[in-house]
Amino acid sequence: MAKRTFSTLETFLIFLLVMMTAVTVALLSLLFITSGTIENHKDSGVPTTQSSTTTLGSTATQGSTLTHGTTATPTPPVVTTPEPPLFQNFSGYHIGVGRADCTGQVADINLMGYSKTGQNARGILTRLYSRAFVMAEPDGSNRVVFVSIDIGMVSQRLRLEVLNRLQTKYGSLYGKDNVILSGTHTHSGPAGYFQYTVFVIASEGFSNRTFEYMVTGIVKSIEMAHRNMKPGKIFIKKGTVEGAQINRSPYSYLQNPESERARYSSNTDKEMVVLKMEDLDGAELGLISWFAVHPVSMNNSNHLVNSDNMGYAAYLFEQEKNKGYLPGEGPYVAAFASSNLGDVSPNILGPHCVNTGESCDNANSSCPIGGSSMCMATGPGLDMFNSTQIIGRIIYERAKELYASASQELTGPLAAAHQWVNMTDVTIWLNSTHSVKTCKPALGYSFAAGTIDGFGSFNFTQGTTVGDPFWDTLRDQLLGKPSEEIKQCQKPKPILLHTGELTKPHPWHPDIVDVQMITIGSLAITAIPGEFTTMSGRRLREAVQAEFATYGMKNMTVVISGLCNVYTHYITTFEEYQVQRYEAASTIYGPHTLSAYIQLFRALAKAIATDTVANLSRGPEPPFFKQLIASLIPNIVDRAPIGKTFGDVLQPAKPTYRVGEVAEVTFVGANPKNSAESQTHRTFLTVEKYEATSATWQIVHNDASWETRFYWYKGLLGHSNATIQWHIPDTAQPGIYRIRYFGHNRKQDFLKPAVILPFESTSSAFEVVTT
Repeated sequence: MAKRTFSTLETFLIFLLVMMTAVTVALLSLLFITSGTIENHKDSGVPTTQSSTTTLGSTATQGSTLTHGTTATPTPPVVTTPEPPLFQNFSGYHIGVGRADCTGQVADINLMGYSKTGQNARGILTRLYSRAFVMAEPDGSNRVVFVSIDIGMVSQRLRLEVLNRLQTKYGSLYGKDNVILSGTHTHSGPAGYFQYTVFVIASEGFSNRTFEYMVTGIVKSIEMAHRNMKPGKIFIKKGTVEGAQINRSPYSYLQNPESERARYSSNTDKEMVVLKMEDLDGAELGLISWFAVHPVSMNNSNHLVNSDNMGYAAYLFEQEKNKGYLPGEGPYVAAFASSNLGDVSPNILGPHCVNTGESCDNANSSCPIGGSSMCMATGPGLDMFNSTQIIGRIIYERAKELYASASQELTGPLAAAHQWVNMTDVTIWLNSTHSVKTCKPALGYSFAAGTIDGFGSFNFTQGTTVGDPFWDTLRDQLLGKPSEEIKQCQKPKPILLHTGELTKPHPWHPDIVDVQMITIGSLAITAIPGEFTTMSGRRLREAVQAEFATYGMKNMTVVISGLCNVYTHYITTFEEYQVQRYEAASTIYGPHTLSAYIQLFRALAKAIATDTVANLSRGPEPPFFKQLIASLIPNIVDRAPIGKTFGDVLQPAKPTYRVGEVAEVTFVGANPKNSAESQTHRTFLTVEKYEATSATWQIVHNDASWETRFYWYKGLLGHSNATIQWHIPDTAQPGIYRIRYFGHNRKQDFLKPAVILPFESTSSAFEVVTT
């Protein structure tokens, strides 16, 4: 190998990386308290009975409410909510739907998904929601819950705390077996709700403020669905979606056997599965759709919290069904859930070199000049906002068509199966005499390269199968050397971070993972704790469907539901793993991860089909870490300029706007994260129209509307401005309008604790005309 030389810039960046790493390690060592912080679920509220996997309605042991940085305080005694009476003499299911805000803080926190330093939240484009669906058999004996949440992924800590609170309120009714939590995988939601060190570092600390907001919203959505249950029917429809996705790692996909690839017409899964829910009178209740595409239409230059393309599809569907309601309101609930999206991008124009315009759709996603950092895929729109709406509308329109024609009714019993599995030590039997095993977690070099949807740092390249002496030496000095065992197990992955062997201040990656499945008649929903690639998803679906058929359950529809319950990065096929692009380098449990999941989910399918769920091994309980590093961004007092007060208008609206223009007002602002702590106001803004007949102002938009944008500009010493934009749509009615701003400022008097105070402000009135 030729001797590696470094430019002045590279040398400086490497020095900066070393210094930043040293500082991070020092901070982690100082700020984490590692003794006595790993708790089993006697303290975390997850069931601790010693029997094998519990059946629906198993009793959960009393737990403890999470506290940040101190010993967890006990929860109050379990208070079981009385069951609403269930009408039993009908064909169908009891169905309940619910939606609740789970946005969290929209400033002073990293956005979760791209792991890009400096991509912190600075405002909001749309609210994030948790959408819950509860289904029960006519006699109420068995029930299942599916929740789709507008977040990057569900963390283990989030799920454990949600289960804890459900157990506190409902006793044995809802638990680890029958509740699936699935993230939509938007890359524009707040981070900070994780417990494993890799994700804590990526989040730049743990945000109890955001964590509590999310947990509260998820639980509230389930509570609403529970209260709203009524007899109804569920219909299923499948169809293909065109023009919304490409495979972002086609070179990896081509490594799969030609005979296997020949069975499919595309290198992405184009199938959408739609569930239509209505009551016995035909009144519409809700929709769940599964479709495989990354919500990364909003790229890594974005700083506004939003739900991306899948969220926009849900927005359109709910606005259509909840006419007369503001976004986020109304009885109808539409969830557009994630699927096997691991190698699927919405940036359908494909990858091109930013500096030259030539294609970089090659094995390394690299450009001749500038390398991988110049190779980016783009969406179909004029900008990322427009691309988000285009892709989201394609998904919405197809879901609408399938929904309208859905006539195949789901009938049959409800069932659920769950196990905790130590994914670092699963033995997979290839045949009667040969077996392989999973590995302790590790991230490869290509993990640091990123993807064509968002490149990484330091010019790492996808497809790297050989380590670099410089980075290996730096890793060894800072974190220690990876063992020969993990290096051999993970081959051909060159290990950048041997996370499975790093335990300070807490484990860097999870060992214990949820595998879970629920069935609704002839539909099986597999809860995947990560991101399956296209072919991985196809293999799992086929294997699970065959397992059901073996035991008498023919013609089952198997759905891949992604980003569920705990996050474990990606899952590629064995063949894709060999070329070590980003997805393979991020398959943390090694080359046989997919085979392990297929084996595990086949066991769940067999247990459901043979009615032996109670005989499944419960598995080892995951840990619950009580004390985590707080956000490195301090809370400071908000200050208004001399002579001004919070909410004062700094830049007024113009007197008149035409449709298609942007109305904009700038106010004296305060840190929006205060509003996640004290939720006096449920929106940062409203756009209101004056109704002369009633002499009142009527709200026409809030901050959940895609037509509005709330930007926060942080100044020095607690000073800040807030700018509200209304992108006036063609559908806007002529008339007189105004914009209102709602905020909270942090105040602290000498020797007194800080308080959060609400304020609001109103712009001058302005006219909207059509021409």
